[in-house]
Amino acid sequence: MTISRRIALALPLAALAAPAIVRPALAQAAWPSRPIRLVVPYAPGGTTDVMARLVAEQIGQRLGQTVVVENRPGAGATIGAAVVAQAEPDGLTLLMSNSGSHGVSPSLYPSLPYDPMGDFTHVALVVTSPSVLVVTKNHPAQNLEQFIAHVRRAGEIDFAVSGIGSSSHLTGVRLGMALGIRVTPIPYRGAGPAMTDTIAGVVPAMMDSLPSAAPHIANGSVRAMAVSSATRSGRFPDLPTLKESGVDVVNSAWFGISGPARLPAPIVTRLAAVIRESLAQPAMISRFEELTGSPPPESTPESYTEFVRSEIAGFAPIVRAAGIEPR
Repeated sequence: MTISRRIALALPLAALAAPAIVRPALAQAAWPSRPIRLVVPYAPGGTTDVMARLVAEQIGQRLGQTVVVENRPGAGATIGAAVVAQAEPDGLTLLMSNSGSHGVSPSLYPSLPYDPMGDFTHVALVVTSPSVLVVTKNHPAQNLEQFIAHVRRAGEIDFAVSGIGSSSHLTGVRLGMALGIRVTPIPYRGAGPAMTDTIAGVVPAMMDSLPSAAPHIANGSVRAMAVSSATRSGRFPDLPTLKESGVDVVNSAWFGISGPARLPAPIVTRLAAVIRESLAQPAMISRFEELTGSPPPESTPESYTEFVRSEIAGFAPIVRAAGIEPR
């Protein structure tokens, strides 16, 4: 048999053997192999969006891959959350989970399009932030005491919120209950458009998360009355808390990273580590302080999972007591 004949016969055998060599290499391809999509279940401009973009930049730098923020607002953050619940568990589609999508909505929507625990892998809590009550700059109230007197005389108040079931919505409802007045939340598809209408005077007041409202408070577009945190804000030390002003309301919004259920353990471990590294950066710490957000000391997939579970249980009686219904 000639040498050329031997080579010709050997080639098919080599071709058959090649996949056995290539397949393991493909199976072990490094994650992420292409850009990651981080879904924000609210419109651009709100706290969820702002926090997501900060984290996306840091995560992308450490993973060496682009993290694209995709806004999917609507239905109290459930539309965007459902997108991620139905995504492939490949680590390339993540959610900026929050107190609206995974705290309030499970008790608010009887036909929620996802299981807040079973359909997700909760990776890490990123930041918490209080709500702030703001009014239009032409509002007659100059401070919280005057605001309370004003709304009690009227017996009611309309206020803008980033969506039905958002943390700011619940805080506003609790404020109305504490003051003994009727409150009418005006829901928007995110804090950005809600703040736009508040600045324009379309609605007289807004309950917003402090990070997204902070620049508008600072430039005088709106007037802040009080924050919902247990202690005063370092950035706005003259702004009282509702609690210290005699209004028994303390509440904070929270934001974290979650993925679809069955996210592979190596991806969860790597992603959680990258998030911890990102939150520890001096630039991130400074930026969070500027935005009046508080990152947790440390968050693990296990601790965030239990945190979400406890928040669902905690919000349920508040939703029932307030008689909130989805729109």
